[in-house]
Amino acid sequence: MASDDTRGLLRHTLATVAYRGRKAVADAPNGFADFRVAEESRSAGQILAHIGDLFDWALSIADGQQRWHDSTPLPWNEQTSRFFDALRKFDERLADGAPLGCPVEQLFQGPVADALTHIGQIALLRRLAGAPVRAENYFKADIVAGRVGPDQTRSKVEF
Repeated sequence: MASDDTRGLLRHTLATVAYRGRKAVADAPNGFADFRVAEESRSAGQILAHIGDLFDWALSIADGQQRWHDSTPLPWNEQTSRFFDALRKFDERLADGAPLGCPVEQLFQGPVADALTHIGQIALLRRLAGAPVRAENYFKADIVAGRVGPDQTRSKVEF
């Protein structure tokens, strides 16, 4: 059974995903969803859809069912809403205290760590598309477990 400490750390990680994810997806330029670095690479919209799929998968794993689905990307704003909604549902599941279908560490090493990687990819694509994400000192960021919505993150801390 997961301790409150490990669940708490995973929930803080999800708040970090939300914080960094919001910076990567907010105010993206028109057409950014279709931006890609090479013909065979994923577009920004495909990556964001994949992140939503990761959190749907994480929720199913937490419930002991492990279901995967490859989603078709939605328009950017809808896909952004889906990302935060999936993240919120997973966070609420962790917060409810019910037994998990696997160890917390596996939830971190699988879907959560993968999502962090992909948020970094979107941030890199933003720079390559000429719309870089504003730099900040994440150590000083106001990140709190449970704050995972699109309007609940505060990304205004500078170096």
